[in-house]
Formats: sequence, C-alpha cells, structure tokens
Amino acid sequence: MTSALTAQASDVLDAERDDYFVRRDGVVYAGTHLIIEVVNGTGLDDEGRIRKALHDCIDACEATLLHIHTHKFTPHGVSGVAVLAESHISLHTWPEIGYGAFDIFMCGAAQPWRAVEVLARAFDTQDIRVRELRRGEGLIPDTPA
Repeated sequence: MTSALTAQASDVLDAERDDYFVRRDGVVYAGTHLIIEVVNGTGLDDEGRIRKALHDCIDACEATLLHIHTHKFTPHGVSGVAVLAESHISLHTWPEIGYGAFDIFMCGAAQPWRAVEVLARAFDTQDIRVRELRRGEGLIPDTPA
C-alpha cells in the first residue's frame, strides 16, 4: 500500500470521522448489503402496500430517504427503488408465486437488519431468507500500516 493510501486508511479508521463507513467488530467497510427473499408473501402486487413497506423499512432502519420510484407491471409485479443518503433499497416482485426480491444496501449508522421483520409483517410471511455481504470489506485494514 502506498503511503498516501495508508494515510487515507488511517483517516478512515478514526471513529470521530464524519462519513458513512461502517465500523463493526474491528472491521471498517463501505456498507451492509442484505439480499432478502420474501417467500409465500401476500400483497406483492399492491404498489401502495409496497411503497408503505419501503417507508416503514426506511424508518425502522433509521435511514434517510432521498427518493422513491416504483413501477407496476401488467399483468403482475412491481419493481422499485428507494434512494437513500445511506445507499438504496431495490425490489422486484413476482406476486403470482408469492415471491419478492429485495436488496438493501446501507452504510453509516443505518440498521438494515431491522428491515427483515418489517418485510415479514408487510407481506404476511414468516419465510424470509437473508444473506449478508459486507461491501468493501478488506479494502481498509483494521489497523493503520
């Protein structure tokens, strides 16, 4: 690592730094990306219900909404995105099989895992499948070189 990159990495490790990096368990990374699958859900063709679920997720995660856009397809399905100061939530639904695919990527102090329970309630299911990725993990060493 060059000395300029080492200095930048050292700056990022400063817990007082005003940025959106996540610092958890001694690791610094860009953000938490949850891949969430709603299985056997109901209401996945209702654009209003989906927009409300997005707002409820944003509130529960303590994120900052910049813009929401959704699109209702004919005959089935909704796609959408909520652009956040902390990144985004995107979704695509296949209501004819009770399936919704949600991507929640958040950085900073936002709490993306809180969205899981919100989505379970919003779409009346207990079958929620989640995978977590720490985006940018390993790019910043946990201690300065």
